[in-house]
Amino acid sequence: MMRDRLTEREYLRAEQYADSSNLDARAALHRRFSVNRRGWSPWVFDQFDLPPAARVLEVGCGPAYLWAENRARVPAGWDITLSDFSPGMVRKARAALDVTRFKYVNLDVQAMPFPAARFDAIIANHMLYHVPDLAKAMTEIRRVLKPGSALYAATNGRAHMSELFELASRFDARPWPQANHPFLRETGRDDLAPHFDTVEWRPYEDALVVTEVEPLLAYVFASARASFTEERRAAFAAHVEELIARAGAFHITKDSGLFVARAGA
Repeated sequence: MMRDRLTEREYLRAEQYADSSNLDARAALHRRFSVNRRGWSPWVFDQFDLPPAARVLEVGCGPAYLWAENRARVPAGWDITLSDFSPGMVRKARAALDVTRFKYVNLDVQAMPFPAARFDAIIANHMLYHVPDLAKAMTEIRRVLKPGSALYAATNGRAHMSELFELASRFDARPWPQANHPFLRETGRDDLAPHFDTVEWRPYEDALVVTEVEPLLAYVFASARASFTEERRAAFAAHVEELIARAGAFHITKDSGLFVARAGA
């Protein structure tokens, strides 16, 4: 059975997330064609329940979309550390924010260089499904969280982007097995419950109505799952163009949200 590249660490660090170009291509589709005009990053920030002075760690910060889009909302008293497994992403985050108030660290969430009970909140925004040993990561996250603090862990459900994944699988050389991915909406509570006292799921209501071909193709071809041959790439592009021309838009389900997992006092 072909291994899903979502948890292949060296591939993720050296290729898929060596810089932000692949992530930017996928994020662009959501920014341009999502029906929820609130936007993902502002909605995630809305979920935080923190005091005016707090130590915050984001693991898997990527190019710092969350903080760049909420720059004006960040309390002056927050001490924020942005971290990522990819050095390229840490560099991108630093360049995107261009401020000295953030700390930047290249680290593995499975073995973090922080003392116990260090942080008032940890944010894992669509990244835990990339971790090879999820139980080990949860143990580390719980260790560095203060008692009574929370992990904010975003992920997707099995229905997320299902129409696009089903279409791509007809042309790609490898499967797109959404149902078997680690840390889904449907499985995340079971992953979190052994480490936290309470676990709550908060859904983000949204969908995509895609009216242009190129952004959708860019999303698919930038995916960690994609391995199209040139012939199949051309056939897929032609098929998508025909679908959008005939229907006026390609409708895609989104099934995303955030787990809020709280540590006991």
